[in-house]
Amino acid sequence: MTRPPVSVVIVSRDRPESLIWCLTGVAGLRYPGFEVIVVADPPGVAAVRASRFDGRVKLIPFDRANISAARNLGVAQAAGEIVAFIDDDAVPEPTWLGYLTAPFANPDVAAVGGFVRGRNGISFQWKARMVDTWGRAEPLDVDEAQPTVLHPGPGQAIKTEGTNMALRRTVLDRLGGFDPNFRFYLDETDLNMRLARAGLATAIAPMAQVHHAYAASPRRSADRAVRDLHEIGASWAVFLRKHCPEAERARRWQEVQNDERARLGDQQARGLIDTADVPRIFASLSAGFEEGQGREIAPLPGVGPPQVAFMEFPGAGGASVVLSGRTWQARRLRREARARVARGETVSLFLFSPTTRFHKVRMSPDGVWEQVGGVFGRSERNAPLFRLIGFRARVNQEIRRVAALRAIGE
Repeated sequence: MTRPPVSVVIVSRDRPESLIWCLTGVAGLRYPGFEVIVVADPPGVAAVRASRFDGRVKLIPFDRANISAARNLGVAQAAGEIVAFIDDDAVPEPTWLGYLTAPFANPDVAAVGGFVRGRNGISFQWKARMVDTWGRAEPLDVDEAQPTVLHPGPGQAIKTEGTNMALRRTVLDRLGGFDPNFRFYLDETDLNMRLARAGLATAIAPMAQVHHAYAASPRRSADRAVRDLHEIGASWAVFLRKHCPEAERARRWQEVQNDERARLGDQQARGLIDTADVPRIFASLSAGFEEGQGREIAPLPGVGPPQVAFMEFPGAGGASVVLSGRTWQARRLRREARARVARGETVSLFLFSPTTRFHKVRMSPDGVWEQVGGVFGRSERNAPLFRLIGFRARVNQEIRRVAALRAIGE
């Protein structure tokens, strides 16, 4: 099957170190024919220019806190048939683009979303979800090994996450791109609703996976403690005006306020935010909603034809290999893993201790996929707390768990 050319768009603001980590993961993609477009603030631009990625990506300076406007700039530079999106605090599994683009072989498919893993690299933040005109998202039951093409019913849409989704470029242009009224939140949900309203199908590709780190930002700290809710409130104002029946908006807005109040209360109880900060943070939600009520909702102009030629990015072309050992062998194995990644190989490194320690997976700054934990401990969190198993058998078990994601054995 001929694989379509893909443009990968990354928007970055306030996180130059995360951006380089993301680009390191993108450099490990095993996909023929993709380009990378980075839309970044001055620190992000400086970080790229000082890195090995300088001259290998389309770099667009942009210094406004508006992810939709930034994405539109990226799409305007995209020369691929498919435009894929990933956040600057996320990294893709090496096979991400292959799985994410496969459903586009079906001409009915306009958009595709994948699964998103959380900080421990194993549990999922998001799988498949449906969203309605109130902006309420509900889980969808789909095949977790094969893509599912979905045609939502009236008043519904298939929800995709901005850190792991792709669309046909022609569809993005036809729909007008992203709405800049959504500067941070609900931007992709608004697009999902417009896709559904146009009668277009969305596929869920479970094996198209990224790892999302939830890096700190002006809106939340590294432990996800809320700092400011202004743009969330503003985005809700715009979303409800665009998609929710007028008679139901007040009720939905009250629900949103209740949910945010409960979230702040939970974070206060866990010591993540100070009691004195709660009124200020909650007031920012209301102020944002009021400001969002005044944002002009106008027809979106589209992104137009590509402004520049396709600029192919060199991904990983070597073998996908496995290294494993005990934790006391870590220094030697990590040194070998780094050397093999530098040669263009995809490296999965398993370092296990004789304990019941829970497992974690993370791509290192050098591009090594490292999994650490106890021989007898959990990887998938629904597994037994303890299992009696030998070292080699456990390594083989974990290899089987990730083989399709890392192209091991191909």
